[in-house]
Amino acid sequence: MVTIRRFPELLMQRPSRTIPSLSIPGCIASSLFLAGCITTTPVAPAPAASASMPSIAESHSPGALPPGFVPVMRQGRYTLVELTPDPGQRDLMLQIVDVRVPSTFDATVADAIHYVLLRSGYRLCESSEIAPLYALPLPAAHIHLGPQFLREALLTLAGPAWELSIDDASRTVCFSQHVEPTAPTLTVATTSTVTRVPSLARAGAQQPRFDLHRPWGALP
Repeated sequence: MVTIRRFPELLMQRPSRTIPSLSIPGCIASSLFLAGCITTTPVAPAPAASASMPSIAESHSPGALPPGFVPVMRQGRYTLVELTPDPGQRDLMLQIVDVRVPSTFDATVADAIHYVLLRSGYRLCESSEIAPLYALPLPAAHIHLGPQFLREALLTLAGPAWELSIDDASRTVCFSQHVEPTAPTLTVATTSTVTRVPSLARAGAQQPRFDLHRPWGALP
């Protein structure tokens, strides 16, 4: 017979849980077993550069680039800039100008051309043949030119009556008056043949008489 005092003690008793303990040799053995299951593939070493295969730097001269190769330089995170000159730097006539000629009351075409050529690398030639062009007053439509190529700006100032000639050796700009080509004139030699018809009315000859009913026959 169990007393009432012992009953709470029985209820408070909990079953003890056995925790398995692993020894140090067992842990080492299990780690070796897991390591043996993982297989690794060895990476083959990169082949050494052959002496018979020259590099890109050796196959080209120091000042030449391989065909199709465009050198670039990174600026920022998403910007690549080509390391090549602009077309306006290769050909100075392709440089873009955007000028506004100072508006004066006596501005001439020569003043505008000199102002456009300022710091362009070219100078204007001096000739008596183009003096009439230089003396023309500057139109109001030509006060602001651009943005456009330098060649187009010079042709705009000169007008369609003048042709532009450029000397790249001395970097001189000159104009010559445009001459309209004339069509060649064709001369056709015509020969006229005159056929002489013997006249029926001769001096002293009697005119034949014709019958009205028979016009095809002459009366004797």
